[in-house]
Amino acid sequence: MMHQASVLIVDDVPANIQLLAEALKSEYRIRVANQGAKALEVARSETPPDLILLDIMMPGMDGYEVCQQLKADPTTSAIPIIFVTAKTSVDDEAYGLDLGAVDYIPKPFHLPVVRARVKTHINLKLKTDLLEELALIDGLTYIPNRRRFDQSLVTEWERARREGQWLALAMIDVDHFKAYNDNYGHGAGDDCLRQVANALKASLQRPADSVARYGGEEFVLLLPNTDRSGACATAERVREALFAKNLPHAHSDSADRVTISLGVAATEVDPDQPERQPERLLKAADEALYQAKRAGRNRVECVTV
Repeated sequence: MMHQASVLIVDDVPANIQLLAEALKSEYRIRVANQGAKALEVARSETPPDLILLDIMMPGMDGYEVCQQLKADPTTSAIPIIFVTAKTSVDDEAYGLDLGAVDYIPKPFHLPVVRARVKTHINLKLKTDLLEELALIDGLTYIPNRRRFDQSLVTEWERARREGQWLALAMIDVDHFKAYNDNYGHGAGDDCLRQVANALKASLQRPADSVARYGGEEFVLLLPNTDRSGACATAERVREALFAKNLPHAHSDSADRVTISLGVAATEVDPDQPERQPERLLKAADEALYQAKRAGRNRVECVTV
């Protein structure tokens, strides 16, 4: 089913919301907010809008501040914003565009113009999303690549920091993969990595969990809202799932088949300690992976940061 784009209309005047919603609802899913704080909540939800029509003059948090917060947040910075406002001076328009808005429509607005500009920016957004999606997929395994993982880690860290949640990740290494390549050939090695990627992906049970190819024979799991025990259980399930596939590896010192070692790190992200960056979590998982390999491979090691 084709994705139907969504538009968030933010205005403290119900008549304006109704007018814009009626003009756009035949082509887009419409969501509404009558204050800045609500707009931020919708934009940061699991299903953010594809475009925001944003009034400037609202009680409490005005549209300028909403725009600033959205653009400063990695989870919402890519959402295009069109100001629809009674502030009509050139200076006001320049200021709004400098904040990161893609367009500026003065009130009283003309609905055909609003529809045309919304259509233009929605189309640009969808095309940009498609291109970025293709750039974030690993060409060999067809799962997210290192760049996508890096973006997702920042996004999930910020989400966990705002909500005071746990965040966990697992670094994964295919055991004795050099020996596999040397003895079976690089074509077979590529096929092995694809099968490993498929097994890892199929083992994840929650939509929020993700797997990415980190580089070479390394993979990584990102597990939002997951504490140490939950992350360890997920990692062990993933390890067992690949073991059960029984991919032959006669040249492994760990087993008669392809196996993986996993290093798990979990932390309860404290909103009051922004200096605890996600790189610390990544480093801890990498150190746990090193311990798993030193202990004999084909195992899981877990730590709390």
